[in-house]
Amino acid sequence: MAGYSVEERAAPHSLEYRLFFKDAAGCYISPFHDIPIYADAGKNVFNMVVEVPRWTNAKMEIATKDPLNPIKQDVKKGKLRYVANVFPHKGYIWNYGAIPQTWEDPGHKDENTGCCGDNDPIDVCEIGSKVCSRGEVIKVKVLGTLALIDEGETDWKIIAINVEDPEADSYNDISDVRRMKPGYLEATVDWFRRYKVPDGKPENQFAFNGEFKDKDFAVNVIKSTHEHWKALIAKKTDGGEINCTNLTVSNSPFCCSQECAKATVDAAPPSKAANPIPPEVDKWFYYQKN
Repeated sequence: MAGYSVEERAAPHSLEYRLFFKDAAGCYISPFHDIPIYADAGKNVFNMVVEVPRWTNAKMEIATKDPLNPIKQDVKKGKLRYVANVFPHKGYIWNYGAIPQTWEDPGHKDENTGCCGDNDPIDVCEIGSKVCSRGEVIKVKVLGTLALIDEGETDWKIIAINVEDPEADSYNDISDVRRMKPGYLEATVDWFRRYKVPDGKPENQFAFNGEFKDKDFAVNVIKSTHEHWKALIAKKTDGGEINCTNLTVSNSPFCCSQECAKATVDAAPPSKAANPIPPEVDKWFYYQKN
């Protein structure tokens, strides 16, 4: 994990649950702001923070509005959010997470999609064979991207593979995924199109007719969201409710001390055994594709 570790607070699958991050020295950090975007800039290898392990349903995400941005479970209408299983899928069909030090600016209209950003770090679907763990920080090779339009907002989905995957050397662009994992990209579009339908929402739309863009395009999208993050963390852009507290970003007005960070973690409830996942989370939803 490149020296990163995590510390759980409260019970998993509870409203209070938080997963805080520490660096190699055991100091608390923000996974959003303090983990570098690049694992190896020269080779375009990026860091990825895993929020949701493959085949799980709990919609865990970096809490962008909380100090230190721990991972927490998303809440809708006061209830913990679990992603529905739309047949034939079970939970998330990749390891899902985000690239640190990126931000899809809601004040910026994307020239490719004509929609504004979704106010989050850029999302990643990691397609390697290993099921990662929540809070793991992995190094990924970017292969391409899909432009989801989620309730009117641009929500880029980066397709990537863990550099430590045994087959990683065989994957260099989106065409390699199509060739070596037939059906996976089509299943990915299907998953994103339909995952909100069981909640009574319409199917999601895509820019570019749901076609994947290649590696070079994807890397440029990531670089653009990194520039938006730089403006955010330097207070050159109004981030609204986004919490920019960090410990390592030089010249950021939001830099805080380790004592301040420790006080944030100490204020959270102690770690507890996980709450049971409600049985209805395992339900399969079937419906006719449009």
